[in-house]
Amino acid sequence: MKAIPVAPVSEAAVSDTPIVAPVAPTIPARNVAVDAYRGLVMVLMMAEVLHFAEVSRAYPQSLFWRILAYNQTHVEWAGFSLHDLIQPSFSFLVGVALPYSIASRLKRGAAFGSMFVHALWRSLLLVALGIFLRSTSSPQTNFTFEDTLTQIGLGYPILFLLGFRPARWQWTALAVILTGYWLAWALYPAPGPGFNYAAVGVPANWHHNFTGFAAHWNKNSNLGQAFDVWFLNLFPRVRPFAYNGGGYLTLSFIPTLGTMILGLVAGRWYRTYAPQLPLKRFAIAGVIGIAAGLLLHFTGICPIVKRIWTPAWALFSGGICFLFLVAFSWIIDAKGYRKWAFPLVVVGMNSIAAYLIAHLCEEFVYSSFRIHLGDRIFHVFGDGLYPFVLGSAVLLTYWFMLWWMYRRKLFLKI
Repeated sequence: MKAIPVAPVSEAAVSDTPIVAPVAPTIPARNVAVDAYRGLVMVLMMAEVLHFAEVSRAYPQSLFWRILAYNQTHVEWAGFSLHDLIQPSFSFLVGVALPYSIASRLKRGAAFGSMFVHALWRSLLLVALGIFLRSTSSPQTNFTFEDTLTQIGLGYPILFLLGFRPARWQWTALAVILTGYWLAWALYPAPGPGFNYAAVGVPANWHHNFTGFAAHWNKNSNLGQAFDVWFLNLFPRVRPFAYNGGGYLTLSFIPTLGTMILGLVAGRWYRTYAPQLPLKRFAIAGVIGIAAGLLLHFTGICPIVKRIWTPAWALFSGGICFLFLVAFSWIIDAKGYRKWAFPLVVVGMNSIAAYLIAHLCEEFVYSSFRIHLGDRIFHVFGDGLYPFVLGSAVLLTYWFMLWWMYRRKLFLKI
């Protein structure tokens, strides 16, 4: 991982001056809409420091804070919140960016062999970085593979190869991956009525287990759990792995690859139809993805569960990602309103740095404020809003760190 000077999108480039085009709006060399979408995703992740759940507990009668708190936490099992869309959006956008990256490297004369070696190196770095971040509070290396970066890294070489293949290969790969993964889970024995859920960390008051065929996707009683009990215990551990408390799994990288392939399709459409914007295609793909996910969920064929990245979740969340592209591209590229997006672009163009800042700098920034300013200033609006006020200062600090890097053209790339 290294800091590479890249010419940033200037503030003038995100002005409110509409795009002038005789036939159709054009997509700039740097896709500002994609950068802004990525920036939103990273801001939502960094905004965990606002601690909406704590504020909501201080104001239990407030629907406003209850809604914010719900959408800043992951749902316990089936369904989704806004927070659950962070990881699929990040994965989807990796796919969107790949056609641009391949085209840029080919234009500079890079050979396929060297590009593939770089893709393997990037994959290794992403996996290692994810493990490192999951080990920061562990007495030894915590070999776990559910971190967002690790999940992307595990599937990235295959995504890279698909980036050189025609569209039918990409669609076929998506169908094979999601159908094959679903079939493997469906064929694995579902937990019986006497299954000891307590032994795998599922409390007695857990009310999210499915019945019937959908029980194949119950928490810590599925194919992915069985794989992790074998696989993760191959690595040195403080204690033998028995289960993941959140139900997260190593094998989720397989359907996550499906999400990245959907992004790859979107990136290819961006480039193929330029200077026109393929908004209609994005919208149709989005509606189909959402409808397919809901159909699989409500028929009991495959539930929508983000924590284990079911194929239904891959389709449903991928559909929402397409609609996010429609919204950002329509506002920024079609309507030409860009100035508002500048704060998001600053973050989106440095997503790896934003990810590291959110995971490594929180305690440092918190303690610095408390040491040098004390707590009283953050109680200015009362004790109930203290976590929000302090968190807002931390989030603003994060943004200024990224803005400082942006102004100096310092962008972390892998």
